[in-house]
Amino acid sequence: MRFLITGTAGFIGFHLARRLLGKGHCVFGVDGMTPYYEVALKEARHAILSRYLEFSPNVMLLEDKPKLDSVAAAARPDVIVHLAAQAGVRYSLDYPRSYLDSNLVGTFNVMEIARELKPAHFLIASTSSVYGANTRMPFLEIDKTDHPMTFYAATKKAGEEMAHAYAHLWGVPTTAFRFFTVYGPWGRPDMALFKFVSAALAGEPIDVYGHGAMQRDFTFIDDLIESVTRLIDRPPERGAPVGNEDSLSPVAPYRVVNIGRGQSVGLLPFIDEIERCLGVPIKRRMLDMQKGDVRATFASADLLEKLTGYRPLTQIDEGVAAFVQCYRDYYGVAGEASSHSVSA
Repeated sequence: MRFLITGTAGFIGFHLARRLLGKGHCVFGVDGMTPYYEVALKEARHAILSRYLEFSPNVMLLEDKPKLDSVAAAARPDVIVHLAAQAGVRYSLDYPRSYLDSNLVGTFNVMEIARELKPAHFLIASTSSVYGANTRMPFLEIDKTDHPMTFYAATKKAGEEMAHAYAHLWGVPTTAFRFFTVYGPWGRPDMALFKFVSAALAGEPIDVYGHGAMQRDFTFIDDLIESVTRLIDRPPERGAPVGNEDSLSPVAPYRVVNIGRGQSVGLLPFIDEIERCLGVPIKRRMLDMQKGDVRATFASADLLEKLTGYRPLTQIDEGVAAFVQCYRDYYGVAGEASSHSVSA
C-alpha cells in the first residue's frame, strides 16, 4: 500500500512510518522540521527511515499548500495519516498562533488533499486534552468535549469537527484517534519522561506540578502504533456501529477512537519507577498546578478493542526501561544494560 504520513520526523510519525516500511509499504513522509525542540533529533529519526528504499522524505510546512499538493500527487496514497501538529499544552500559552497555523490551516490543507484524492481511509490524530474539564472517568468517545482547557486542546477539537464535516460532505472514511500521554523510545524532549530522565542524570531537580497529585493514562508507543495500524484496516462505515458506545457518526463515515492503556497512574509512582530504573535519586521540586493542566486522564479502551481485538498492555516498568535505554544509547550516557534495549 501507499501511505502519505504527515509528521514522520516526529515521535509518533517516525514509529508508524518505520512499522509500515518494515512491512513493505511505501511511505511518503512530510515534516516541517520546526525548532519547537531539537531539530537534530528529528533529523536522526528521518535518517533511520531513509534506510528504507520505499521512504520518501519531504521537508515542508503543511501551510505550504502548493508543495503539499505536489507531494500528494506523487504519493497517490491509498491511506493518509495526519499526525503533524504543533504539540504541547504549555507552549500554547505563550505561542498560540503557531497552533492556529499548524493545527487549523495545516490540517485544512491535508483535508483538502483527502477530498481531492479520496483515499480508502483518512486518519487524523487528536488528543485526550479535548476532554478538558470532564470529570467522569474513564473518558468515553461519546462524552461531550465542549470545555477545552487550553488553546492547544481547542485547535485539536476543531480539527476533529472539521474532519467530521469533510467526511459528511465528501464521503471520505475518517478516523480521529485521541492519544493519551504517549511515551517510549525516541520520545519528545518536551514531555515529562524525557525531562525527568535528563534532569535526574544531570543531578538536577525535576519540577513536579500539582504537588504530584496528578494522574495520567500513560500509553507506550509500541502499543499505540499497534492500535493505529489495526485501525488503518477498519475504515468507518456509516450505519455500522459496533455497540451502544460507538462514536460512529449518524451522518458520516466518521469515528473517534481513544488510544490509551485504560489505566490511570499517579505521577509520583511514575517518578518512583523512573528513579528505580535509573538507579539514581531524583530530587523533586513540588509546584502548584500549571494553567491549563488537568488533574487526571483515564481512557476507556473498550471501543478500540471492539474494533481491533487489541488493547494496550505494556506495563509502566517495561515502558520506562525501554525509554531510558534508548536515551542512554542516543546521548551516550553510560548505564546498566537493559533487556528492553531499543536499537536504531
